[in-house]
Amino acid sequence: MTSHQTFTDPSAGAWLRIDFLPGVELMPLAQPVPDGSIHRARLRAGTTIPVHAHPADEFVLVLSGTIETAGRRCEAGTFWTTPAGTRQGPHVAVTEVELLTVRLGAMGPFGDDG
Repeated sequence: MTSHQTFTDPSAGAWLRIDFLPGVELMPLAQPVPDGSIHRARLRAGTTIPVHAHPADEFVLVLSGTIETAGRRCEAGTFWTTPAGTRQGPHVAVTEVELLTVRLGAMGPFGDDG
């Protein structure tokens, strides 16, 4: 943590493509705890993130668009929490969607073993 405020303007951040998740881009914003992450995520319409788990608590806010997860349709403004080790997903982008995600630790393995 710095000793002063920092800002990231929407047009200033760098979007990173995730090779193993086509249609997903992340913009890292901060690291709240070691190996943790606060980031924006963009998913193209029709993108699916398969069922997975993280070894850390995760908090997600839908900023725009519509996504289905855990059998529920989530519109802009929906907030969900997922405790560490809980299997989640699949996450299916019904429309183009943008999320704000806070993960309080490592991402961990991803895929069928996650």
